[in-house]
Amino acid sequence: MPAREIRIGPSSVHPRLAFACEMDTPELQALFANPEVTADLRRLGARVSLSLTDLSSGRAEVVRHLNAAGIAVTAWMSLPKEQGYYLNSGNASQALVRFGDFQRWTAAYGLHWSGVGLDIEPNLRDFGSVSEAGASILRRLFHPGLVGRARASYASLVSQIHGAGYTVETYQFPFLADQREAHSDLLERLFGIVDVRGDQEVLMLYSSFNHPADSAIVWQYGPSAQLIAVGSTAGDTTAGSKFVPLSFEELSRDLIVAGHFAPVVGIYNLEGCVSRGFLPRLAGFDWNQTVIISTEADSRVIRLRARVQSTLWALGQLPYFAAVMFAMDLWLSRWRRAGQPRLAR
Repeated sequence: MPAREIRIGPSSVHPRLAFACEMDTPELQALFANPEVTADLRRLGARVSLSLTDLSSGRAEVVRHLNAAGIAVTAWMSLPKEQGYYLNSGNASQALVRFGDFQRWTAAYGLHWSGVGLDIEPNLRDFGSVSEAGASILRRLFHPGLVGRARASYASLVSQIHGAGYTVETYQFPFLADQREAHSDLLERLFGIVDVRGDQEVLMLYSSFNHPADSAIVWQYGPSAQLIAVGSTAGDTTAGSKFVPLSFEELSRDLIVAGHFAPVVGIYNLEGCVSRGFLPRLAGFDWNQTVIISTEADSRVIRLRARVQSTLWALGQLPYFAAVMFAMDLWLSRWRRAGQPRLAR
């Protein structure tokens, strides 16, 4: 659709908030040692998606504290950093093992969960060096069967989670929606992400990575989302830093726009909201504000999506183009060989 100024009024239903939290256990315990944090979460009726960076007794105590306070907690499955931390095509087998460890840990401490979250992102080890990243990309590009095997492995994991009685959320990059529009699997082969389907998919629409695009990111990708996460509220707030976190005003705009598309809106992350004093302000949040998205911002995101989808489609056709060129070259070679004796005669 053509870019235009967008005026977004209040939605008829105010979404429920969910806060992502991925602090190490000592810092996590210190965060919830402040009773105001739990009180603010209760006032908001919010839930917490807690990254399981470890399966320690200290982390279990925080979960039990949230259980006792009546705050729903989603188990955000993550791996040890030496295994890549995020879930992707390269560590599906470790993810299956991790879920088994999670079940035993949950039973040992009597923990209660509202569901399980699968965060699908590239492997952290791929960013260790250029050579490692290049080798990983080439392996995935020239072994297209890896995509199908990864999807099957994660479908099996989802089935196991369902069998244990949990619902499944998947956390995905927004460009996955563009890949589907382009009928491609190129992003999966390039970055090792997996188009795995759970009960609900959360698109991570973080306008902090592209401040000039403003809430147009949420507006343009929102129709493709079941649930939405906005952010980030954490990071270096110094002007000129690479990824400046959202101000409260920017966060407010994203929340209001996201509320038009999703009944639950996630905020990445809880620790950023606490350190910057956002939680008490969210408790009294005015959902009846009007947001105006400029024509320039809307146009920026429309052009971005068009470029991404056309690039994915074009690159996805390269194997077919190469096959046609190979077939033509083979035919021409045979034609020349067949013609040479006649020319000689």
